[in-house]
Amino acid sequence: MMGRRVMAEPLFYTFRLEDHVPGDHPLRAVDALLDTAFVRRVMAPHYSPIGRPSVDPELMVRVLLVGYLGGIRSERRLCAEVHLNLAYRWFCRLGLDGAVPDHSTFSRNRHCRFRDGAAPCSRRSCAAAPRRASCPVRARPWTAGRWRPTRAGTGAGTVKLSSKGTGKR
Repeated sequence: MMGRRVMAEPLFYTFRLEDHVPGDHPLRAVDALLDTAFVRRVMAPHYSPIGRPSVDPELMVRVLLVGYLGGIRSERRLCAEVHLNLAYRWFCRLGLDGAVPDHSTFSRNRHCRFRDGAAPCSRRSCAAAPRRASCPVRARPWTAGRWRPTRAGTGAGTVKLSSKGTGKR
């Protein structure tokens, strides 16, 4: 007789994202070097004191860093990846049930709030990293493609993600 597997969902789970992100994952090294405590203070003038609560600016910076370090250019794709990938959720401090901001939130903030405020945030959060240790994500090892230099005259040493590249300079 053919059996049938019935999924019975338990009432409680004992699941921690911390346990499911490998110790040698590149985002762990980035998280150890990253300082985002000042983001609220820097971005406060760009938010209204009244109205409904906004998306946490530290979450926005962390999600954008995932996109940059992972080579994800599309905001829709970035939100989908953060929603699905446990390591990204851990890095963004979302947990299993945390809601990922909508892709349009990033577009609106990029054109308004982050035009002047994000540059100091990104510079300051990453400025201390080279002094503490060498950058652990030079090669972006968790991206699917390979690195190859651009030929469009965008500058010496500029590289671009390509699924067909050889990875040689």
